[in-house]
Amino acid sequence: MTSDAALQARVAAAFAQRFGGEATDGFYAPGRVNLIGEHTDYNDGFVMPAAIDCGTLILARATQTGRVNVVAADYDNAQDSFELGHTIPERNDAPWTAHVRGIVQVLQAQGHALIGLDMAIGGNVPQGAGLSSSASLGVCVALTLREMTGLSGINATDLALVAQRSENEFVGANCGIMDQLVSARAAAGSALMIDCRSLHATPVLLPENAAMMIVHSGVHRQVAESAYNERRAQCEAVASAFGVRALRDVSLDALDARKASLDEVAYRRARHVITDNDRTQAALAAMRSGALAHMGALMRASHVSMRDDFEISVPAMDALVDILNHAIGDEGGARLTGAGFGGCVVALLPKARAGEVRAIVEAQYRTPDGRVPLILQPVPSAGARRVF
Repeated sequence: MTSDAALQARVAAAFAQRFGGEATDGFYAPGRVNLIGEHTDYNDGFVMPAAIDCGTLILARATQTGRVNVVAADYDNAQDSFELGHTIPERNDAPWTAHVRGIVQVLQAQGHALIGLDMAIGGNVPQGAGLSSSASLGVCVALTLREMTGLSGINATDLALVAQRSENEFVGANCGIMDQLVSARAAAGSALMIDCRSLHATPVLLPENAAMMIVHSGVHRQVAESAYNERRAQCEAVASAFGVRALRDVSLDALDARKASLDEVAYRRARHVITDNDRTQAALAAMRSGALAHMGALMRASHVSMRDDFEISVPAMDALVDILNHAIGDEGGARLTGAGFGGCVVALLPKARAGEVRAIVEAQYRTPDGRVPLILQPVPSAGARRVF
C-alpha cells in the first residue's frame, strides 16, 4: 500500500468501525512541493513541482444503496452521507466534506453515472502547509470513483482537471492546475516540468547529489480565505489590459514599456509572474545539467520576487528562508513554496549536507508559538495509483 503503516492502520480501523469488515479496494494520491514557478500556473505558465512521499489514502467498497458514505479518519471519524443522481448540496458545518461532494458533483455534471460507495479517508500531508493536502484528497477521490465505477476514457490528466474544477466551483479556491496535475501524473524520483497551457508534463530527475528539504514555518493558512483569489484577479486584469489570454503571453520588455499606464501594484504582480516563468524555464536546464548552485540561485531570486513583487510571504517565512540560504551557501537555495501567506519553505541542497543544515534550522528557528519546526526530507514520489 503506502509506506506509512500508521496511516494504513488508521484508515483501515476507521473503515471497520464505520462500515464493518474490510475494504475491497485502496487508492492513494500524493501531496506535492513546488520547487519553482509560483502563481504561474493559472497564468498559463510553467511550474516545476514534485510529488512527495505523503498523501491521501482511501479505502473503499461498493454498495447497492445509491449513496456515498464517507468516514474521515483525520477528523475523529466524522461522517458524511449523500445520495447520488442529483445536485449535491454543500455542508457548511463540515468543510472537509466539500472535497468529496465536489468531485461527485463534477463527475455527475460531466454525465458519468456513479455507484454507491463506502469510503474511509485519511492522509499524512500536513494541512495548511502549502503541500497540497486538498489536491491530494481531490485527486484520490476522483481516482477512487473512476476505478470503482469503471469509468472509461478518463486519464490521469482528466482526473486532475476534475479535481481542479471541484476546487474552483465547489470548494471556492480559484487554483490553477499544478497541484492536481502533479498529484495525478508525477514520476518517482523526479520533479515534473509542466506547461500549464498545453498540460504537457516532462519528468525531470533531481540531480544525483541533491536532496529536498521542506520546513514548515508554523504559520498556517487557508487558501480560500487568503488573498490568493485577489492575486489571480490582479494578474488577469493585467493580461486583459494587454489584450492577451494570460500573462504567459507578455514579455518583461513589453510590461516595462507599459509600466507608466499600469497600476503600480498590478505592475509588480505581473513582473513576478513573468520573471518566475523565465526562472522556471532556466531551472529545467539547471536540473538537467546537475547545476545545483544555479538552481539554488534561481530559487533565491524567486523568493525575493514573491516577497517583494507578489507580496505573499510573511516575516516568519522570510526568516526561515534566510536561515536556510545562509546555511546552504552557494551550493543550493531555498524559497517559499505554495500559495503563500504561511506554510512551508523548500530547499534544494547537497545530500551530504542535509544533516548539518537540518541541525542549523532546528537550532536557529522557532515557529511563532515557540516550537522546533516540522522538517521533512521527502523522496520524489509517483503519482496517484491503486494500491490494492
